[in-house]
Amino acid sequence: MTLKEILRQDAESVYHATEGLFGLVEDSQLGWKPSTGSNWMTVGQLLKHCSEACGMTVKGFITGDWGMPDGMEPGDLPPEEMIPAAEKMPGVQSVEEAVRLLSEDKATTMRLFDEVSEDRLANERSSAPWGGPERTLFQHCHEMIWHLSQHKGQLYYYLKLQGQPVNTMHLWMGGTG
Repeated sequence: MTLKEILRQDAESVYHATEGLFGLVEDSQLGWKPSTGSNWMTVGQLLKHCSEACGMTVKGFITGDWGMPDGMEPGDLPPEEMIPAAEKMPGVQSVEEAVRLLSEDKATTMRLFDEVSEDRLANERSSAPWGGPERTLFQHCHEMIWHLSQHKGQLYYYLKLQGQPVNTMHLWMGGTG
């Protein structure tokens, strides 16, 4: 199995399960967040974040386009803008919007995985703009799939905390089968 095949297979699985969880959210729940603790995203913010958690950063790693204004690099942002507090994060206005954005993100991710070479995935090394050790391009791309998966898990627990009858199949398969 090639590195591209691993990325595509793992991304397909995570996007599928995430979309299934999105389908369990009602528009009326978009403003909900846990009542204890601090710095929690609302459901609407979490759906928006999921819809940008993989493709946007895969694009940055593969193409160097981080979506920054001309002349700026991600490292130029102050820490509070690089990783903003939850209350400053944008959200979606509807579940329909979230599903559309997630689909667009998936299409971007899969297109980029198709376009990148096996050689680049295996041998190109860099550090992420937010810091950390050098990793291969494959590792960075795979970590972005993990990033989406982490927030998929967060949505799963948000749904559980709201009394939704979700189970392990929802977490891993997007539903009951």
